[in-house]
Amino acid sequence: MTSIECPALFLTAPASGQGKTTVTAALARLLKRQGKDVRIFKTGPDYLDPQILAQASGNPVVQIDLWMAGDPWCQHQFYLAAQQADLILVEGAMGMFDGEPSSADLAARFNIPLAIVIDVKGMAQTAAAIAVGLASFRDDINVIGLIANNCGSDRHRQLIADALPPSLPMLGNVARSEAIALPERHLGLVQAHEVHDELEKRFEAGADVLDAAGFTDIFRDMTPVNFEAVTADKITQGTPTQWLAGTTVAIAKDEAFTFIYDANVALLETMGATTVYFSPLHDQQLPAADALWLPGGYPELHAKSLAKNHEMITDIKAFYTANKPILAECGGFLYCLQTLTDLDDDTHIMAGLIAGEGAMRGKRGCQGMQVAPLPEGDIRGHAHHRSRSTQTPEPIAHGVRQRHPAPGEAIYRERQLTASYLHLFFPSNAKATADLFLGQAGMSYVN
Repeated sequence: MTSIECPALFLTAPASGQGKTTVTAALARLLKRQGKDVRIFKTGPDYLDPQILAQASGNPVVQIDLWMAGDPWCQHQFYLAAQQADLILVEGAMGMFDGEPSSADLAARFNIPLAIVIDVKGMAQTAAAIAVGLASFRDDINVIGLIANNCGSDRHRQLIADALPPSLPMLGNVARSEAIALPERHLGLVQAHEVHDELEKRFEAGADVLDAAGFTDIFRDMTPVNFEAVTADKITQGTPTQWLAGTTVAIAKDEAFTFIYDANVALLETMGATTVYFSPLHDQQLPAADALWLPGGYPELHAKSLAKNHEMITDIKAFYTANKPILAECGGFLYCLQTLTDLDDDTHIMAGLIAGEGAMRGKRGCQGMQVAPLPEGDIRGHAHHRSRSTQTPEPIAHGVRQRHPAPGEAIYRERQLTASYLHLFFPSNAKATADLFLGQAGMSYVN
């Protein structure tokens, strides 16, 4: 089988909030300004971190997950990246061993060496103990060292480094500094396009810190990882054909709707669809299209403007009434309800395609991997939201949680509108995705 070699490093941590994205972004920027082509993967179903990392590296960032996407698809993405990259970086999710599959599972599957990022504020030798414990927890992973984030001083760094065994060296330290920390909001990091110039300053500051620490020296002696090719028929559980030839899919994309997997768009186009973008915030009418995709995002931050765009709402209602296929995910689902109450407890009139009221609920929320058992077939995806919906119709199904018996997110089918809190990963079932946008399945649910 064809294969290609490329240096790769997996950045992981003992928990969320340790600074993995800050360190990955700083490293990517340092390598980029040294003329390196850096390709980054983000573990798990994350929309926000990849935006940050794409700006830092200057290349698209691919979300990668063994359960949601499947092993062959992940293998193919690494193989494609290795053909172009001087170096591949993978940022883990949550803690190193959290989830099934975990970051460690992904690193072990593709033999990618790991560097552990630990926020060492408030500890010294204990950070070394944590790193040693993580590195020795399994014998199928290769941990090459520790990155000490939020290091208070040279003495602080030295205490940690002296406590580490020779087999697990200090790869570098990131000084405690507000100048490189990344801005956040209620669902995670702020979207990159909102703070582009500010992020540039933070990337450069982070790159300077890593450069001063000689961090890129670790790549000199790294053994390249061998990434194998995979046959096309395995990548999306069957080779996609031109199922969507002649079909135009209009995709909402603006400040309110940004949670879009590039892999989803690529699959639609591979299946023959023409994709066009529009803004529910700024445009007055839909582009000519056969199907509509309303992805997730932050409609709660723009609810007033969305409600005021009566022309767009009228056009979307006409599209719905014409019995054309619409997929509404999370934020798109909230937009389709009758009302949305934002974080300031102000209530706004939404598109009203489906009965129900949406409301934000502070820090409480729902997240997790789920399968959407649609009439068209099972499509894998995930939920991550801090809102609730009430007074909605009877769902046609509920998401099936990855490893929990409780029902997952409600899935609604009104006319040819499919609406849910779930974010779907289209490559997990290409044929079902095509049927969803064709609107040929599930017609028994038409009102």
